[in-house]
Amino acid sequence: MSTLPTLPPARASAPGYRPGRTLRLRVEARRQVRRRRTMIVAGLLAALPLILMAAFAIGGTPNGDGRNGPTLIDTATTSGANFCATCLFVSAGFVLVVPVALFCGDTVASEAGWSSLRYLLAAPVPRARLLGVKFAVALGFSAAAVVLLPAVALAAGTVAYGWGDLQLPTGGTVAAGAALPRLAVCVGYIFVSSLVTAAFAFWLSTVTDAPLGAVGGAVGLTIVGNVLDAVTALGSWREALPAHWQFSWADAIQPDMEWSGMIEGTSVSLSYAVVLTALAFRGFRAKDVVS
Repeated sequence: MSTLPTLPPARASAPGYRPGRTLRLRVEARRQVRRRRTMIVAGLLAALPLILMAAFAIGGTPNGDGRNGPTLIDTATTSGANFCATCLFVSAGFVLVVPVALFCGDTVASEAGWSSLRYLLAAPVPRARLLGVKFAVALGFSAAAVVLLPAVALAAGTVAYGWGDLQLPTGGTVAAGAALPRLAVCVGYIFVSSLVTAAFAFWLSTVTDAPLGAVGGAVGLTIVGNVLDAVTALGSWREALPAHWQFSWADAIQPDMEWSGMIEGTSVSLSYAVVLTALAFRGFRAKDVVS
């Protein structure tokens, strides 16, 4: 009795194919940096300190109304370090949230909107790698956006107001040499606290083909969080909101640095960010991509 010849097992992939070499980080970063929205965001963030400086030049030295005590804005023109801290104070709650939401919410949804997402997956780029590379690049651009504004503010403020100690609104000073690492801690904490917005925008980007929907949803989450945090009737429940800890970075520019608020805020932000990122990867893994 004759038997059929045994066929060799099929190859799992084409010769030379390496999943780890598809969609490299530098290729994705180069694509994103050339986009018009990246250049517009960079220009606006760099211009904001200059606009604030022009407002001080037109309106004169800022003075508080005396009802709520002195604030960082009252000391904005005393030194470059103070001007940098003032720019963080006026932008950390919302202005710096927008570019984070934009970079992370636009990253996957824009590919779907251009009908190029399915071609990336057909390259073939593994889904987990596609998300990992795009999220890593989006976080890199988000970090650059968060750093850009205070860096320009420090440079412009030093030129306009001189290099000097950081004057604290409540009295006392922080030496200029010690102010720089403290401001770096502030910027680092602001970025960490924005990871909730980044992860939520990224998750929305994997479930919608509309980039504006993902970006708007993430910005809306920030607004809702700020509103809920203002409801004092919630009591200790507000401590579970990332918005409750968004200004804990100010503890780094006190006479004695206080870490407890930043540690609690970091733990809350990272917890939400990890869960939302896991949801994005889990949902996209089985998603039927048709665009």
